[in-house]
Amino acid sequence: MPESPVPPAPHVALLTDAFGRVSEEVRRVLRGATAGHLTYRPDPEANTVAWLVWHLTRVQDDHVADVAGTEQRWTAGGWAEKFALPFDVADTGYGHSPEQVAAVRADTALLAGYLDDVHAATTTYLATVSEADLARVVDTRWDPPVTLGVRLVSVVGDDLQHVGQAAYVRGLAERAGA
Repeated sequence: MPESPVPPAPHVALLTDAFGRVSEEVRRVLRGATAGHLTYRPDPEANTVAWLVWHLTRVQDDHVADVAGTEQRWTAGGWAEKFALPFDVADTGYGHSPEQVAAVRADTALLAGYLDDVHAATTTYLATVSEADLARVVDTRWDPPVTLGVRLVSVVGDDLQHVGQAAYVRGLAERAGA
């Protein structure tokens, strides 16, 4: 008789669920989105759905790869070339100007493909994290220094804020007939 799989540790299950919610919500925002929805801006300085999804995925990729000690999927998975954005390869979108926001033009398949790759890398990494690892300091530039657990929760929080913004902009785009 085959053995039952061992359930993940509670902290791994919780973090995996949280990152899974980000992925699910992004997919919901992208489902059926047109080019008009993805590039709609309620005003000339607002973020677009495409930029918000790209940015939240870039931040997750950057931060998780950093704590995992791995190469970002952006470069390792060839996504930088696929997106062909006019930015430095290390750019995650932080501090972008309205012109840079407008430069992020991607269809739902490209955005979802990158998200899926980053989500898979994230869940693979989370499966290796012990409860003791969560207390490891990963960034001493802050007071108090940032632990792995705090960094991961911070990424989830940031991503959920951005996906909420993307959902709101998508709704505005639909109401405007974009």
